[in-house]
Amino acid sequence: MSTGHLPVADPVTVRRAAVRLVRADTRAFTAVLALNALAAVSGLAGPWLLGRIIDEVRAGEGVAAVDRLSLVLVVCASTQLVLARWARYVGHRFGERTLARVRQEFVERTLALPASVVERAGTGDLTARGTADVATVGTTLRDAGPELLINSVQFLFLLAAVFVLDPLLGAVGVFGLLPIWFVLRWYLRRARDGYLAEGAATSDVAEILAATASGARTVEALRLEKRRVRASRDALDTARRTRLYTLYLRSVFFPVVEVAYILPVAGVLLVGEVLHAQDMLSLGSVVAAALYLRQMATPLDEILMRIEQLQSSGASFARVEGLAAAPRASAETSPAPADDRIDVTAARYSYGRGIEVLHGVDLTVRPGERLAVVGPSGAGKTTMSRLLAGVDAPTSGSVTVGGVPVVGLDPEQLRRQVVLVTQEHHVFLGTVRDNLRIAEPGADDKELWAALTAVGADGWVRELPEGLDTALGDDGCRTDGSQAQQLALARVVLADPHTLILDEATALLDPTTARHTERALAAVLEGRTVIAIAHRLHTAHDADRVAVMENGLLTELGTHEELVAADGAYAALWGSWHGDRPPVSGQGGKSV
Repeated sequence: MSTGHLPVADPVTVRRAAVRLVRADTRAFTAVLALNALAAVSGLAGPWLLGRIIDEVRAGEGVAAVDRLSLVLVVCASTQLVLARWARYVGHRFGERTLARVRQEFVERTLALPASVVERAGTGDLTARGTADVATVGTTLRDAGPELLINSVQFLFLLAAVFVLDPLLGAVGVFGLLPIWFVLRWYLRRARDGYLAEGAATSDVAEILAATASGARTVEALRLEKRRVRASRDALDTARRTRLYTLYLRSVFFPVVEVAYILPVAGVLLVGEVLHAQDMLSLGSVVAAALYLRQMATPLDEILMRIEQLQSSGASFARVEGLAAAPRASAETSPAPADDRIDVTAARYSYGRGIEVLHGVDLTVRPGERLAVVGPSGAGKTTMSRLLAGVDAPTSGSVTVGGVPVVGLDPEQLRRQVVLVTQEHHVFLGTVRDNLRIAEPGADDKELWAALTAVGADGWVRELPEGLDTALGDDGCRTDGSQAQQLALARVVLADPHTLILDEATALLDPTTARHTERALAAVLEGRTVIAIAHRLHTAHDADRVAVMENGLLTELGTHEELVAADGAYAALWGSWHGDRPPVSGQGGKSV
């Protein structure tokens, strides 16, 4: 599980973000308000006209008066229907455009996050925000937002109409709504924290499931099934408790509201009866006021439903908007590296508050050098690669490129300077061309084929039904692990970084293909700095220098021949891998 979630925006920040989104499409928002107001005004005519019909009949007027008023009633109702439909149409278009802006901002902010921030937060939190939270915000913008505007305007106009008929009846109606006000305050004080806790628990579930699924083989190998099942159950239990809490809030809120709807109508009928008996108010006015209050239940019910939905979507929006507060490197404060030299000085690192895994490592990688980092499992090789790539910052000491801390480079600068390639690769939905152009959007077909050829992937791509235009993914052509890895390496060729760090980058390829791919990459990246976390020692044999790590320390550094001759840890590794037959310089190694 992650050691900490990404930031969550506070209520003030969320309100400012909402205002910013409204200002981005002010014309449409104003049109929605205007249309809703006109529709509400048209809707006010119905109860008033019905009251007039009652008064006209009591006054002895004939059928002609009723027909005349009924015709006006039909016209007003039709006008309200047209205006309400138009308002919803404009509101939904406004919501879709606003949602597009939210999604675009989310993607831009996600891509701008330093790798170290994403790694610490875990993929589950980011995934939950980009899927469930964005979808919730989208539903609100498309449906809840326009409906809330429409019904809020209708509610205010209906309440004002009651006051216009008789201020006392209006006061009675407001008094009857007080229970809703109190239960709403009770609900709102608790809802935001409840829904934020529910969202965080959902992120934890997504994170632990993703980690368990991706590391299933390791879990089985180390017999950690019971521990992972227990952790999953704990996460699910927490998620269940948070969901039950928000359910409890709703189960108190809605019953009180439903009962409270009756009180204003009952109060107006009782008081209106007294006023009518004293000839202070006509029967038609009493009926109209009661109808207004009865009509008020529909928009009020919709408002309260949408307010409940807004608590959930508001928490989701706070999580989405929270990315803006995530730590990130700034291009303005990140100077350009003077050169491609990498210096590791007294670097120490520990994961969270755990045991230190690197203990003061010193290393200099010269520009254009091919360095292999070898050592037994758990020696700290992968941790070193993460520090060199800027994924993590050292607990103490420094890791710099051209005199600039690697972790301080802005994301775009870091991607052009240092690229880490692991055995975990992703095939994006789209064509082969789309997958490759992620690294270099301006690359033409000639450059794409050159990159595929460099990593030995041109053969199987040419055999695809539509070549570069073949769709990949579940709905297209499926790729296996080795093909996904080759596509990732081809993206590296197109990105053309100054320094390339390979951590088991060819682990999913068969030995022959891996050897061919590594040689092809070496030819393409001639003159570039290549740091290989070597698990196959032929990579170390071909390197300019070999760094040996043991127990978080750099214990040996030199060429392959020097370290074999030194008869130390590297010589033992080479002997065990090569069958206790260390080759002399110029013999055997190149054909391994």
